[in-house]
Amino acid sequence: MARAGRTGGRRRDSSSPRAEADHIIDAALALIQTEGWRGLSLGAIAAAAGLPILDVYRIFPSKQSILSGFYRRLDQIVLADPPPAEADERPRDRVFDLLMRRLDALQPYKPAYDVLRRELPRDPLTALCVAGLLLRSMRWVLEAAEIPTSGARGTISVKLTTAAYLSAMRVWQRDDSPDLARTMAALDARLRRVEGWLGPTPRPRTGEAPIPA
Repeated sequence: MARAGRTGGRRRDSSSPRAEADHIIDAALALIQTEGWRGLSLGAIAAAAGLPILDVYRIFPSKQSILSGFYRRLDQIVLADPPPAEADERPRDRVFDLLMRRLDALQPYKPAYDVLRRELPRDPLTALCVAGLLLRSMRWVLEAAEIPTSGARGTISVKLTTAAYLSAMRVWQRDDSPDLARTMAALDARLRRVEGWLGPTPRPRTGEAPIPA
């Protein structure tokens, strides 16, 4: 990735904070592909972004916060203008569409993701951070699909959706087809297994205690 010119310690007037954050994230992802994650420094990211390190610090005070910014970017893509639910559409179908939108957005960054997948198990603190970010993302996916995420049932729904997504990602890593057909089939099959948790809370029959939320 080509380096932009140095700014002499000043924030570039032509860049909004959001654009500058995206620029830093892109620089970090490009470096992860070639340099790996564990040895990557914030100084190297600043140099690749063509920014003083103080500018990077003001937006992302740690490498983990850059990953958090990347996850937030993916979330915003997924959540932007979600299609309205159709009358006969099943909740599973809405979740499927949103998760495939996320995988489509992640497609250009597959090489960086492959590096993170290999290296994060040796960086447990970052791995825990990423796990929390993914759970947050899956919670928002379910909310966008109009599936409740509160209470015990909602927590289980989030975890099952996360497991379905991670299972599909293992197929996605090896899926080089333009339409990601194998990935779609794997995701659909996994969501079918947990479909009972992706619908409304069942109403108790007469004489039965309600299922706690």
